[in-house]
This record gives sequence, C-alpha cells and structure tokens, in this order.
Amino acid sequence: MSKLPITVADHEEKPINLTTYVLGYVLSLAFTITAYLLVVHKVLTTNWLIADITILALGQFIVQMMCFLHLGVERRPRWKLVVFGLMLSIVLILVLGSIWIMNNLNYHMPSDIKTYLHQNEGL
Repeated sequence: MSKLPITVADHEEKPINLTTYVLGYVLSLAFTITAYLLVVHKVLTTNWLIADITILALGQFIVQMMCFLHLGVERRPRWKLVVFGLMLSIVLILVLGSIWIMNNLNYHMPSDIKTYLHQNEGL
C-alpha cells in the first residue's frame, strides 16, 4: 500500500496579519453598536427591527468566522469547514428542537393554570 507524498504546499495557510484582526474588531464593533442603537432609539417597527438585528447578527457571525477563527483561509484540507458544518447542524437541531418542544408545551398548557389545578385537585 503506497502513500501519496504530502507536500507542504497542500497544507499551507495564508498568512494572518494584524490587519485582519483590526478589521474584524472594527466590523464587529460596528455591527454591535448599530444593533444597540436601533433597539435603544426604537427607529423601526418591531418586525423590521427583528429583521435588521438578524441581518446584523449574521454579518457579525461571518466576520468573526473569517477574521478570528480563520475559517476558509486554508487551501487543503477543508477539515475546519467540515467540522464547522457538522457543529452548525448539531446546534441547529438542538435549538430548533428546543423551540419545537417549548411551543408544543405552550400549546398544550391551559390558559388558566390555577383553575386547571383546582379542578383536577392539584394533579
């Protein structure tokens, strides 16, 4: 069984310099301050505010993945990307499953719990 030679060029990563970190910090700070000001000053209606905060959060997520965790800067292998995809899918399953369970419990919970408990003798 012969192994293919692994060259250094296959595992080389792009050099990370201070500019990447400073740019990431400034962009993250700008996203955070913008979201804060939108909420504090109540510039938008509730639906638009939720949409804008979601967009700002996704933008900050991308900036942090690229600038601080350096996701996507390596050429080969893309193991970081594979592990990130698996982690993201597990987190989505946990979060969406929890929301589904809470909504289901809320749907089946009586509107007046004291009356319900009194009628069923505390059961």
